[in-house]
Amino acid sequence: MAVARRSCCSRWEGARSPDSLLDITAKIAAENIPFQRIEERYDRIPEPVQRRIIFWSFPRNERDICMYSSLSRVPPVNSAGGEPLNLSFCKGLKLLEAGCVDNVLQVGFHLSGVVTGSRLSQPPTLPCGNVVGGSPEPPQKFKVSVSFDRCKITSVTCSCETKDIFWCQHVVALSLYRIRNAESVRLRVPISETLLQMDRQQLQKFVQYLISEHHTEVLPTAQKLADEILQQRSEINQIPGAPDPTAGASADDDHTWHLDEEQVCEQVKSYLSQGAYYNANKQLNSLFSKVREMLRAQDSNGARMLTLITEQFLSDPRLQLWRIQGQAMTDKCRQLWDQLGSLWVCIVLNPNCTNHEKHQWKQLLEKWTHIDVCPPEDPDFRLHQTNQRDSYANRDRDRDRHYHDRDRERDRYADRERDRRERRDRDRERERDRDRGRPVYDSSSSSDDDEASYLYSRNNNKRLRLSGNHSKSAPALPRTVFHRALDAVSMSWDNMHLKNILSSDVYCSHVPDNSTSGTFNSQGQPLWNEPIPLCAARVDSLRSHGHMEAALRLAVSVVRTMKQQQLLAQKKWNESQQAACSSSSSAASTSKANKPCTSRCAGQCIAGASSSSTTSTSAPANTDGWVGHPLDPIGTLFDTLADASIVPEDQRPRTPSYLDLVGMEDQHNIRPRYHHVPVVGSRDRSETYLTLAFEVALIGLGQQRIMPVGLYAQEKACKQEDRLIAKLQEIEGDNNLVAVLRRQAIILLEGGPASGLGIGIHPESIPMHTFARFMFQSLLIYDPDLAYDVGLRAMRLPLLEEHEDSDDPMGGNASSSLMMSRSPRWFTLGHIETQQCTLSSTMLSAAKGEVMRLRTVLESSQRHIHSSSHLFKLAQDAFRFATPENGPRHPTLLSVAFELGLQVMRMTLSSLNWRRREMVRWLVTCATEVGVEALITIMQNWYQFFTPTEATGPVATTVMSPSTLMRLNLAFVQQDELSSCARTLALQCATKDPPNCALNALTLCENEPLAFETAYQIVVEAASHIMTSSQLFTIARYMEHRGYPTRAYKLAVLAMKNVHLAYNQDTHPAINDIHWACALSHSLGKSELTNMIPLLVKNVQCATVLSDILRRCSMTAPGISCPHPTTLDGGKHITMPQHRSSRGCTAGIKPLSYDRPPLRQLLEAAVAAYINTTHSRLTHISPRHYGDFIDFLTKARDTFVLAQDGVAQFSQLIENMKVAYKGKKKLMFLVKERFG
Repeated sequence: MAVARRSCCSRWEGARSPDSLLDITAKIAAENIPFQRIEERYDRIPEPVQRRIIFWSFPRNERDICMYSSLSRVPPVNSAGGEPLNLSFCKGLKLLEAGCVDNVLQVGFHLSGVVTGSRLSQPPTLPCGNVVGGSPEPPQKFKVSVSFDRCKITSVTCSCETKDIFWCQHVVALSLYRIRNAESVRLRVPISETLLQMDRQQLQKFVQYLISEHHTEVLPTAQKLADEILQQRSEINQIPGAPDPTAGASADDDHTWHLDEEQVCEQVKSYLSQGAYYNANKQLNSLFSKVREMLRAQDSNGARMLTLITEQFLSDPRLQLWRIQGQAMTDKCRQLWDQLGSLWVCIVLNPNCTNHEKHQWKQLLEKWTHIDVCPPEDPDFRLHQTNQRDSYANRDRDRDRHYHDRDRERDRYADRERDRRERRDRDRERERDRDRGRPVYDSSSSSDDDEASYLYSRNNNKRLRLSGNHSKSAPALPRTVFHRALDAVSMSWDNMHLKNILSSDVYCSHVPDNSTSGTFNSQGQPLWNEPIPLCAARVDSLRSHGHMEAALRLAVSVVRTMKQQQLLAQKKWNESQQAACSSSSSAASTSKANKPCTSRCAGQCIAGASSSSTTSTSAPANTDGWVGHPLDPIGTLFDTLADASIVPEDQRPRTPSYLDLVGMEDQHNIRPRYHHVPVVGSRDRSETYLTLAFEVALIGLGQQRIMPVGLYAQEKACKQEDRLIAKLQEIEGDNNLVAVLRRQAIILLEGGPASGLGIGIHPESIPMHTFARFMFQSLLIYDPDLAYDVGLRAMRLPLLEEHEDSDDPMGGNASSSLMMSRSPRWFTLGHIETQQCTLSSTMLSAAKGEVMRLRTVLESSQRHIHSSSHLFKLAQDAFRFATPENGPRHPTLLSVAFELGLQVMRMTLSSLNWRRREMVRWLVTCATEVGVEALITIMQNWYQFFTPTEATGPVATTVMSPSTLMRLNLAFVQQDELSSCARTLALQCATKDPPNCALNALTLCENEPLAFETAYQIVVEAASHIMTSSQLFTIARYMEHRGYPTRAYKLAVLAMKNVHLAYNQDTHPAINDIHWACALSHSLGKSELTNMIPLLVKNVQCATVLSDILRRCSMTAPGISCPHPTTLDGGKHITMPQHRSSRGCTAGIKPLSYDRPPLRQLLEAAVAAYINTTHSRLTHISPRHYGDFIDFLTKARDTFVLAQDGVAQFSQLIENMKVAYKGKKKLMFLVKERFG
């Protein structure tokens, strides 16, 4: 024993001293063999051997302690930022460094100690009640005990009673103390070994002293055990031996790290109850990250913890509520469920998983799938509100239910069309399967698996569902989020070819293999022919379980397979096109016209080019693309290869992928730096892990894929695409990467149905705008021609090009109404059109110095962009690029912006667009920048772009404004030409729409007498049948203001014919105009006033208006205007005409008399109006209006007295009121009090 201790001490004293043979064997035994098995194997184990086994049985790596004491990964302790210091691991480390760990004792497989909790800093100031004798409260001591077995801590206990998923800081401090100070810790063999060395007297003394020391705690238990031992037939006497907590766990027990299952359930339940709050989602994402961390460490608690999380997710009460209401779960919740399902795929695909474990996982997953609230695999499936479990809701997640009720017939028609299209696609798929007639992976090359041909066959329904190729026949129940994991259970790692790929970097074949389904490529490099989502699932599982090298080897083989399949697909496409051309029996010219386009053009050269010249409804496409797939295969392959290319000194956790930490902030969000690492065993020197990562992303993004059904799936496809492109943008380009980019661009442009940039694409395929913009920007410096080929080809949007251009009446989106009436709906169409506009804007900005390319981009934009709002945005971008604040102007790009603006005007001319006014103003500004020719063009052809109101208003008025003329700095001839165009426009608009354009037309023509007279005649002709009195009064006032009182009077008479005022309309908006018209007539002379008063009497029954006009007309003689404006009862001032009559001098003419025409007729009408109004108001009068009524009668009396018999008439009116309304005693009292 002394020798062993000396050798062990020397090992710790000198780092270069080798371990003794005893320590080497003890290490291996302590980590892998239960101590019980060792005791059973040997009759007697020497105490030195026992001590060394017990010594090495404690964990040796601080990373393991960190994993169970922090929710997320912990950065270096000395790193900046205060957040990591709040983690249990960091707190425990500081406790250790502060010397807070005391009385550490290891007895067998049990470690105990005391940790003082308040030595880190000065004691805080405490309330007076906690201060004794002026001294602070002594630091609190916590008793910590830890049990361990085979280098794993199996249980922890601390008197702090902290309730959390992970260990408290005191357990961390004690564990780190044992790891760092292993030799200084007092070590004792298990207590059972010590008891064997005692005789009866010693044992009795030991027990009595133990009871005496802890009599309040153990005395009842001790007495109970003593009673049972004294009974001969008791159960305790039937069992040989006695338990020893310090002797290690039983050999049959699971030796797993301590995980508080109850706290895991409670914490997850708490997070779920908080709903969609940011912090709750962040914590749940951190738990998923912790599961992956455990899997990487090959810790069985990873699956155990995920099982607990899953059970709590299934117990979420919101699931039942959503199911009853027929609603889809929130997007944040669905993202968490997707991660849950993907993690289970990783777990069941563990290459080291035994058949027994797989069987257990299968039973557990099947149990979960039969739970009613288990979410479906497709997030856009919803159950009908019926009792039948197997009834499905429409996959279209349209939340506007009233839309379905209103358009049920249209939906029925859309469903029939969809069914017919699906039948057609199934027929084509069966034909292609018959033509191919081969499995995805031919297992005949391997001799160990006879059933692999079935396992990898396209006819295997389960495998197809896992890989994303959904079967057309609906199952009895919807597939749940766990069905992909269930499908993965049947996947095997026993294929010999796969084993060789995973185990060796130099595995190759020296015999060239040019077959389409071979296991090696032409260079002898191994391939793995399996659906890409399955391959990626294997790679992700290998990475998740810590097999990084094997995952990297498989990823390399998968990418090589994808490259070969891409070239084979392109070759078959070219051969099929050539065969179709050669079999044509048409004439040479026709044959030439029908020859398929194989050049890298924008697709306009195809015969019969139309809006769908680059589309093909028969073009096969992937119904479930790699980008947007729930397993994120392209992202997984890219991350695996890119992580192998990170500069060694810059290795940090990558930005989380979709399957890892969605929505969680990355504490180390630092852009990684990459370099080229040659692929081990590759014969191609230019092939590096970075080029393969770059290429697999390009292949995945360029794949032609059908738009998925449902809002969530479509948004997820967009997010995955954006995330992949963001990762590509982090990589600095070099010659190798540019070569890859050019090669892929050419392949995609010349590709067939497999390429999203190919010549013939399916109308339902996802557009490539975002991806093409990345390629355009990356290629522009190195190969501009290829960059523009990619950008122009990607501009197309086949879904909208099948239909005529039509602008949305409300939002300026040509596709909104169309998408509301089709099935399936494109929920992300607005985002897609925005990306299309951004791509076009990027190309316009890059081509601003090249006329031909500008023209090409302009034509492509005008042909493919169907939304007026996006075209307007593009025009604004072009205008901004063409007129920089600092720098030369670009006239050609400015003309492009002007042409786009004209197209926007044409598109929105006959529709309602809330931005129409802004568009018109912007176009005038743009035309002003272009020059006078552009202004003349829009005014000469105004009917193509503007309404008459717009043409005479914001267009012509702005063009003819002094500021515009000053900015243009025109010559006199040009000013005259511009004015002539404006006058012609004004007359045309006034003829077409006199009510809205007449005033502006008169204003524009006021400097040219002939044009002005023409505009005036247009108004006169339209006055009787089109124009309202308000419009005529406005124009008449304008005429009077310009010095044409006679013309103003004529228009006022026409306006008075259309005015009608009832007795109670004393606040009518036309009253001011009526006063003005009468004042104008009075100022012109008696005859004009005589002609006006009959119209006034006929159309106005309001007594107060008539009496006011009567008094004002009697103040001065006819032909003399009032010297001051009068004030109405409401306090409004009426501006009177300030001119004399054209009849000559009116001095000596007396004011008009009330007894003679024309005022006599007006006075009689006013008296009659007061009488009628009085009886009308009395019919429905209420007490609160009595005061107003008395004031009204006072005004009536003032008018009555102007007549010869007016006093008598008023008295008669009062008497009639008293008789007719004698029941209104209070009112009659007020009338008598005022009028007698």
